[in-house]
Amino acid sequence: MTGKSAVNGTEPGLSTTGGLLLVIATILLLGAMSWGEMVFAPAAFAIFIVMVVWPLQAWLRTRMPKSLAIVITILVTVVSIVALLLLFVWGMSVVGQWLIRNGSQFQTLYKTASDWLEGHGVPIAGQMTDMFSMSWIVGMVQTTLSRLNGLAGFAMLVFAFAVLGLLEVEDLARRIAASGRRFGGVDLIEVGRETASQFGKYMLVRSIASIVTGAIVWLIAMLVGLEHPSAWAAIAFTLNYIPFIGPLVATLLPTLFALAQFQSFQIALVVLVCLTVVQFIIGSYLEPVLTGSTLSMSPFAVMFMVFLWSLLWGLTGAFIGVPILVAVLTVCRRLPSMRWLTVMLSADKT
Repeated sequence: MTGKSAVNGTEPGLSTTGGLLLVIATILLLGAMSWGEMVFAPAAFAIFIVMVVWPLQAWLRTRMPKSLAIVITILVTVVSIVALLLLFVWGMSVVGQWLIRNGSQFQTLYKTASDWLEGHGVPIAGQMTDMFSMSWIVGMVQTTLSRLNGLAGFAMLVFAFAVLGLLEVEDLARRIAASGRRFGGVDLIEVGRETASQFGKYMLVRSIASIVTGAIVWLIAMLVGLEHPSAWAAIAFTLNYIPFIGPLVATLLPTLFALAQFQSFQIALVVLVCLTVVQFIIGSYLEPVLTGSTLSMSPFAVMFMVFLWSLLWGLTGAFIGVPILVAVLTVCRRLPSMRWLTVMLSADKT
């Protein structure tokens, strides 16, 4: 009875020991994920890709032989990912080249800011001026490009996992069905299908939001007169796939470059305000309308997952954090004992 539960200070389906064990298990799992990043991160990314493109492969299977459907699915997946990466690398390389050519403008700007700070009693600014030199700028750009090159090995491993997953997904479904389909009270096949549908909807929404963001950033850059508007649009488009972190970087970078290009705080402030308003409208209004109630997630939970997984797996974790949250919510909705967690992580009021 509810009265008895209230008197004893417990809730049905949730005990102190069970909650403690859940916390310990979660900490151990996160530790293992961080320790095994080189294997777990590409595997998780590959599973996400397989679940996103699996509906395409299933649709093709009804119209052509299995082998041809798998080949077309793999080609579409590879072309999409490579195009996205190349677009981002191109945008960053254009901006990086501009930075190298005009590094002296940043140094002059920093010197001006240092003098202003010194005039207001902040002497440390003068000491930092010596650190901010052209060699530091070039080194920063080279480090960024080298990290981008390091993604090649990661991408190859993800590709290998994804291909194997697409080849085995039907056999895995048959093995799950033969074993009884259910685990812990959850129908694994139904959960897999629902999660794949949610992942597809999530990527569709993010793609629409990214296209809109890139187009508006290009328009703002053109109107303001910021150099290389296409590069800024490419960067904004690709970074928008990473919640919170991507839009933040895509807002601050053009602002800093506007400050260096025009040597005007007023124009930089205009760029900052315009891009912030765009990101706010898209993130707070457009995406919730497109996602609807099925992908309704607490903004705090989304931010927490993004930064938690970015801490564990870096840039890959920042991207995969929200899909992990989507998968967790999908499973919890099917477990009555986990309804409390669904309510906590969801943005719905019911």
